[in-house]
Amino acid sequence: LSELEALMERMKRLQEDKEDEEASQEEMATRFEKEKKESLLVINGGICAFPVPFSFDDEIVSTDVSRYIEDPGFGYKDFARRGEDHLPTFRAQDYTWENHGFSLVNRLYSDIGHLLDEKFRMVYNLTYNTMATHEDVDTTTLRRALFNYVHCMYGIRYDDYDYGEVNQLLERSLKVYIKTVTCYPERTTKRMYDSYWRQFKHSEKVHVNLLLMEARMQAELLYALRAITRHLT
Repeated sequence: LSELEALMERMKRLQEDKEDEEASQEEMATRFEKEKKESLLVINGGICAFPVPFSFDDEIVSTDVSRYIEDPGFGYKDFARRGEDHLPTFRAQDYTWENHGFSLVNRLYSDIGHLLDEKFRMVYNLTYNTMATHEDVDTTTLRRALFNYVHCMYGIRYDDYDYGEVNQLLERSLKVYIKTVTCYPERTTKRMYDSYWRQFKHSEKVHVNLLLMEARMQAELLYALRAITRHLT
């Protein structure tokens, strides 16, 4: 099967499995921990612990961004050290955007919560209902996997989501691309972009980038707003 056909087959099989039998809470927690630990294997400096068809050193354009920032050393850091047994987890049910973050940010800056919420919803629901040459495709499962994987990299877990879907729908090269775009955007190369979903349209892959950026922004907001809430209470 081609990459596209294989992905669509996995989506169909996931839907059938979900209708037949749902995973237990314990199984879903285990799958989340597995994905969370795997996301730490791609680290700053371009080392990747699993084989991919490219490395971070390929085609990296040397750019000096220091003139645009006050602290040149500022950048992404993994939420936990690799090799740790007990990695911190932010349970989304304890502090959600809908129930907590939205109202707080509106208190701090009038109406900004409505604008952010509209932006999150618009990008999350953005779809042509196509997958390359296939039309009338429900892409909800795939979009949810992309969004939740970004939050997983930031240690955020949704108790009602089966992270086994992430492992089945997102191949390794795509996971590396996601980590690069969301955490080290200056390292993103055209070769990385071209390496996943080769049969998809560019506009569909742009949708992916938009979804990754909004997922990252929401994850960062959740951490910041939770900290503010704790300070205020």
